[in-house]
Amino acid sequence: MPVSAGYVAREATSNLWRNRLMTMAAILTVAVSLALVGSALLLKQGATTATVRWQQGVNVIVWVDPGASTVQSQAIHSQLVSNPLVKTCTYRSQAYDYAEAQRLLPAQEVAATQLSDYPSSFRCALFNPSEATVVKQEFTGKPGVNSVEFQAAQIRTMQNVIHILQWVFLSVAVVLLLSASVLILNTIRIAIFARRREVSVMKLVGATNWFIRLPFMAEGLIQGIVGSAVAVLVVLGLYWGIGLNTAKTVANQGSLIAQMSMSGWEVAGTCIVVALVGIGVGVVGSAFAVRRFLDV
Repeated sequence: MPVSAGYVAREATSNLWRNRLMTMAAILTVAVSLALVGSALLLKQGATTATVRWQQGVNVIVWVDPGASTVQSQAIHSQLVSNPLVKTCTYRSQAYDYAEAQRLLPAQEVAATQLSDYPSSFRCALFNPSEATVVKQEFTGKPGVNSVEFQAAQIRTMQNVIHILQWVFLSVAVVLLLSASVLILNTIRIAIFARRREVSVMKLVGATNWFIRLPFMAEGLIQGIVGSAVAVLVVLGLYWGIGLNTAKTVANQGSLIAQMSMSGWEVAGTCIVVALVGIGVGVVGSAFAVRRFLDV
């Protein structure tokens, strides 16, 4: 028995309207479940972005002795650049550090000093921030080096927080994805169970399995598309609502949300995953749910 696209579309539309309460239940299940999954994936991606940005920041500061010679300063720079633990290294002059002190320190302290009191520095980002202790030990006491500083407590805290966030968001996403699949499949199965007599009659009059199955799969496709669309809107609302679209600037670099911010193209990947999961579960779920009623 041939199956035409027109027949599948008419049957799917008719069945969706005739069983509109079950249809709405299936769509809402898809939307809510995938919205939670998409939100967890989005936050997981934001935590990963924050990790990358944080690792690209300043991890170690090598302060050069104000009385160090040019040769000593160049030697320090060469050793830092050639160090396998150092990713990038930026030189800051005495004038730069003096201007930075004027911005950060109380006016009374700055007034008691002058430009020559401030050392120049090398601000270095490491491939692995946890190696900051090794770099400090290596450069402490070298000719021309005044001191080596790194925020050990901040590094440990940030590493722990981001590591926990990544695992939490990933675990939540996996659990929600499994829960969403079960909920969606059960909802589709209940909808088909309500029409089991209809399926049995069609089978008895000679309809092939695919003739019966395709309209249900089309219904699942429509339910998956609509539910996924709602879930995508929720994910985009979260993206814009909590400020993950805010560009990272010097002014907001201390904000965790700014560190987690991502471009529209990045969040588009999460939305595509959500849409594909919803459509796939809707179609495959319908095909499997109707299979048990085809043995007549």
